[in-house]
Amino acid sequence: MSDLDAALNSYIAFFEGLTPERLDELDRICTPDVRFADPFNDLRGVAGMRAVLRRMYADVEAPSFRVTRKMRDGEVAYLRWVFTCRPHGSAKDLRIEGVSEVTFDEAGRVAAHIDFWDAAGQLYERLPVLGWILRQVRRRLSVSEGE
Repeated sequence: MSDLDAALNSYIAFFEGLTPERLDELDRICTPDVRFADPFNDLRGVAGMRAVLRRMYADVEAPSFRVTRKMRDGEVAYLRWVFTCRPHGSAKDLRIEGVSEVTFDEAGRVAAHIDFWDAAGQLYERLPVLGWILRQVRRRLSVSEGE
């Protein structure tokens, strides 16, 4: 196993075992100017990445990541994942599927973590008013079979 494979496996284990108490480990596993991007954020620095993850713990209950597939090509890895959580006041879990592009530096630290997932289809469409509007737009723009 190469050093980058070991770094990737360690990063996966970090996210799958993430707790608020483990957020300080980002200082060790990420470069100081790590880029973190998702549908809501695009920032640089460990402090910003930590703040996004800390906010996640404030916004939802029982957040959990599970990596279902991984692929590495040189210093870049792609992780397919499932995120589950329970929004405050909800009896039903929320499930989001996505992919992360993770870039490592020569020392095996994460230099960039960019998440790709469908915020409209997996999150916004579940909101009462906004969801109805987005579902109407999706129906209008979709192609039906036979067209």
